Amino acid sequence: MANVTLGGTPVETIGNLPKVGSKAPDFKLTDIELKDKNAGDFKGSRLVLNIFPSVDTGTCAKSVRTFNEKAGQLENTKVLCISKDLPFAMARFCGAEGLDNVISLSDYKTGQFGKDYGLAFANGAFETLLSRCVVVIDTDGTILHTEQVSEIADEPDYASALSSLS
Repeated sequence: MANVTLGGTPVETIGNLPKVGSKAPDFKLTDIELKDKNAGDFKGSRLVLNIFPSVDTGTCAKSVRTFNEKAGQLENTKVLCISKDLPFAMARFCGAEGLDNVISLSDYKTGQFGKDYGLAFANGAFETLLSRCVVVIDTDGTILHTEQVSEIADEPDYASALSSLS
């Protein structure tokens, strides 16, 4: 499990992110129209998974805005913003902000994505929510880059994630 901090307080995730070079686990998540989406729905595209606890926090909201800005410049790449927020919250946020270069997905139904990717919190105030991570996946499903952000209040390393697509 990964050891991270939440406001300086140590917390753990239930596992570790998949290794770079391995095949990305499949997933079943819910979009803002309450439809199921899985990895196959994005076949042929490179994926940037921007994973976070809740869009209703400042850092999470900023990561969605930042990836939305960068996504429009990426060829054959989709940015999936994934949390356990209800799809209504993500639709409200992206609609109010005018963000249309990212795809909002939720793990609220089963939490299986957080388990399969080893990134759900095992303890602490955010127990069962998704920790702040970035996973970049190539068109063939191979993981190119991962980042488990060590302090949940910190932003991910956008440049490092995006440079893995070069």
